[in-house]
Amino acid sequence: MGKAVTLSDIAKACDTSIVTVSKALADKKGVSSELKLKIKQTAEELGYVALKPQQNAKNDNIVGVVIPAKFMNPNGSFYWALYNDLVKLFGQSGYFCLIDILSDEDEQSLTMPKMITDGTISALVSLGQLSREYVVALKRKMPKMILLDYYIHGLDFDNVTTDGYCGGYALTSYLIERGHTEIGFIGTVKATSSIFDRYMGYMKAMIDHDLEVKNEWTLDDRNERELMRITLPESLPTAFVCNCDETAFRTIKQLEEKGLRVPDDISVVGYDNYLISDVSNPTITTINVDSYRMADKAVKLLISRIEDPLRDTSSVKISGCLIEKASVKTI
Repeated sequence: MGKAVTLSDIAKACDTSIVTVSKALADKKGVSSELKLKIKQTAEELGYVALKPQQNAKNDNIVGVVIPAKFMNPNGSFYWALYNDLVKLFGQSGYFCLIDILSDEDEQSLTMPKMITDGTISALVSLGQLSREYVVALKRKMPKMILLDYYIHGLDFDNVTTDGYCGGYALTSYLIERGHTEIGFIGTVKATSSIFDRYMGYMKAMIDHDLEVKNEWTLDDRNERELMRITLPESLPTAFVCNCDETAFRTIKQLEEKGLRVPDDISVVGYDNYLISDVSNPTITTINVDSYRMADKAVKLLISRIEDPLRDTSSVKISGCLIEKASVKTI
């Protein structure tokens, strides 16, 4: 049996984005009729149609994955890697996996994914942070649900996350060990639980080493809809802890625009050990996140919820390790 056709395969064949392919196959608005027809024809030619759930799986063996569109980079992302791991692992356990890439508009209007409203799926993975209101609405429709890569304070849900607190602490301590005492943090702290945890780890390391945390060096990297240009202050620290590799990459580019070199003039670290940390120049020191292990824990937790809907809620943290690359200078 050949490798299963993915949305990424169809997107490449049609020279479009994964989000557009997802919308077209789900008959959502925002895709021209001509492109929608091309995508569906390509999907059928590649064999994607043969994997339709109504043809190959029963309802009780179909799991949905909902991902906010703002987390899906057209060129790939950490979340896309997580989704691929979920598909593989659910498949090994006899479950078919469907994806819905949720638009900002649908999230704000509390519009439920079609795979939920039409009864296609029996359980759900929410991958990438959604609003509290939307998660509560999802849970009413789909009680067998797990949150992956985030949690929401005060809501009792199964969840699997990285240990961002320890990761943020490790990155900051690494910089301090290399002589840095003026260290900033880049990431919109309240945007997601993962950014908040990484920031708190950064804060704890600074406090433990009697270093000042300056408000002007805590910088936003995103708004409610997307990553945005970082507003760098005139006076800069000697190093920045960034909440993810993509933000670290963007930070390096903006520093270069100001005539500053990384790491000669300023050091930068990231988080995730995603592909962009290796293609960056310089390569980015980061925390490795084991996406396969995260997906494996999520699959096992959700299957146990399917088998025992009344079991106690579980919260799992996956630890990471620091990967030293070329973006930090010892001073």
